[in-house]
Amino acid sequence: MRHLWLTLILWASCATGILAQRKITDDRLLRDGDLLFVVTVHENAITEVTQGVKALPIDHVAVFHRHDGQPMVIEANYKGVTETTLEDFLRQSHTVVVGRVKGKIDWDTTSARLHAQRGKPYDFIFMPDNGEVYCSELVQTSYTDRRGQMIFPPIPMSFHNEKGEVTPYWKDFYSRRGLEVPEGKPGSNPGEMSRRKCVKIKYLLTSFAK
Repeated sequence: MRHLWLTLILWASCATGILAQRKITDDRLLRDGDLLFVVTVHENAITEVTQGVKALPIDHVAVFHRHDGQPMVIEANYKGVTETTLEDFLRQSHTVVVGRVKGKIDWDTTSARLHAQRGKPYDFIFMPDNGEVYCSELVQTSYTDRRGQMIFPPIPMSFHNEKGEVTPYWKDFYSRRGLEVPEGKPGSNPGEMSRRKCVKIKYLLTSFAK
């Protein structure tokens, strides 16, 4: 297996919120199906209306897996549903929270569903069932347990701030496209997904790449 020089910071759930550092020299602590939640440096329109675990500003999620022993990532980004190496993924990401799905995942079925969506275009308007896919939608529609049940049932979509008001950004975003804001429509977002009870936060992952 091709090793990567990574820094994994073990997540500490103590009251102080301090993270204990743990350095490793390869990716063997990661497992197929681990979720890679990207923490953005600056708040944006997505993090303004959603909240990640520990109140982190999370605006993207991808899936780790191995292909022929190589550490890979599959994700829905602006290029569509793509597969890339973990190394390349980390070059584009600042900090990544690694979440492990608890319970009995049917990984064969989940993996097949993930890869069946490769090549689909990115869903820039975050609408359900339109043949396009956004990042957390890829996870939400693919992950299944051994009973064939969805691990991440859809939730009402949120485009409102803490006051319950749809933000001006999203009002303008959909208005310019002749659409209504899909507030409350079934969907998902990466921040809320990171807070699900079925997700155990394992590490903070940062890249060695310059």
